[in-house]
Amino acid sequence: MTDTEVLRYTAFSRDPEGGNPAGVVLDAAGLDDAAMLGIAAGLGYSETAFLTAPPEGLGGEPGRAFTVRYFSPKAEVPFCGHATVATAVALGERIGPGELLLSTRAGTVPVSVSTEDGGLRATLTSVEPHTEEIGAADLAEALAALDWPAADLDPAFPPRIAYAGARHLVLGARTRARLADLAYDFARLEALMRRLDLTTVQLVHRAGPDRFHVRDPFPVGGVVEDPATGAAAAAFGAYARELGLVPQDAVLTLHQGDDMGRPGVLTVELRAGDPRVRVGGTGVRIP
Repeated sequence: MTDTEVLRYTAFSRDPEGGNPAGVVLDAAGLDDAAMLGIAAGLGYSETAFLTAPPEGLGGEPGRAFTVRYFSPKAEVPFCGHATVATAVALGERIGPGELLLSTRAGTVPVSVSTEDGGLRATLTSVEPHTEEIGAADLAEALAALDWPAADLDPAFPPRIAYAGARHLVLGARTRARLADLAYDFARLEALMRRLDLTTVQLVHRAGPDRFHVRDPFPVGGVVEDPATGAAAAAFGAYARELGLVPQDAVLTLHQGDDMGRPGVLTVELRAGDPRVRVGGTGVRIP
């Protein structure tokens, strides 16, 4: 482990002090699960990505296909959007812009890396998403853990569990002030999320037809809040389209991290006829 190079990148921002920081290990060959978890815990970011050789038959351009696993400080997660963007930017700096193909525990994820204003931008394409209802008792427990009265929910955003590589509970905040005031019962929310197999809770406030503010409590990962959450953004895009809150063809802008002092911007693209969701953003190495 002492010889393992651990890179640090932020995703969804060009400012190292913004967006969501992730660890990136471009060569994780020889690391077992305990070693990867140890590196992620030592780094302390919400996730660290570990790359190894691609599985046989994955496809993709030679030298641009990989297996990737994601670890939070407490456990492995099946998919992580911001660590994917961070990894793609790190690879883009080394092997150039272009197409990448990643084999994740959630499925195969293509990523496109392009140049933008002198930097790099990465756009991932999610696995096929879906949504499901949440039971009344579970919803009541989530609101109690968040200390949100039911009246603070936006009735235009029905509570749902949405998936695009990982499961997220989507709740709409009636006001921006409600979203900004986040002080929740960490242990209580964590227990509910583990029982429902949730990765984050996606808290959303609509600021315009295609613009949203979002926050993501992440107690199951060992952190109070995730600053910019690509997997949740993909799940939210699928949710918003399925419920008719946005057009079938749409580009959404999600602002996250403002209330934490780490502002980031996530772009969510929906295409008619394609159930998958594309999530893009910039990234930069953290000195």
